[in-house]
Amino acid sequence: MDRERRFAALFDMDGVVLDTEGQYDNFWQEQGKRFHPDMPEFHKVIKGQTIERILKNYFEGDVALQQQISRELDEFECRMDFPYFPGVEQFIRTLQKHGVRTALVTSSNNKKMAHVFRVHPEFSELFECMVTADKITRSKPDPECYLLAARELQIKPDDCCVFEDSFSGIEAGRRAGMKVIGLATTNSREKIQDKVDRVLSDFTGCVYDQFIGLMDKKETII
Repeated sequence: MDRERRFAALFDMDGVVLDTEGQYDNFWQEQGKRFHPDMPEFHKVIKGQTIERILKNYFEGDVALQQQISRELDEFECRMDFPYFPGVEQFIRTLQKHGVRTALVTSSNNKKMAHVFRVHPEFSELFECMVTADKITRSKPDPECYLLAARELQIKPDDCCVFEDSFSGIEAGRRAGMKVIGLATTNSREKIQDKVDRVLSDFTGCVYDQFIGLMDKKETII
């Protein structure tokens, strides 16, 4: 590897760093039953989108209802726990130790992030920059969020690796011109394996040499 070359690892949050998708599935399944009974998998349809986009696309024209859902979501997130996926914190710190730039790229807004910081005061140590919904104008699958993270880290897109679980996030990483590692946490390995460079079940056992091998296209990370 060229030792002057710098790489970046860009992490989605829910379903990648934090094991929270099951909690969100419960919330959005309930909203689907109440307001979109014609969409039995509503919680899957909205996966990876910002709350602003969800409200605009599926609750447009009813300001009172939008405010109600936004308020209920905030109350729900106040009660959530935010467990890490196995191995992810250690993996990120190992990457940092070896000079890999790290960023969080999430569809969550700053209000949600305040709840995460309350549970995990150390969370900001894991990322040099954080791109939240409040920093972008176009939600995933648009690549804007990942391209912004690359610019903030001053790393070329083709030297970035995206860690994603949702179809919209995977597409965003691809459209940004970055390598994409898919986490088989929200969708099965079979459903995402043809859309990503590699698939992980979680971060258990992941090491720096495997990451660099992938970036140099010499070995797998599976």
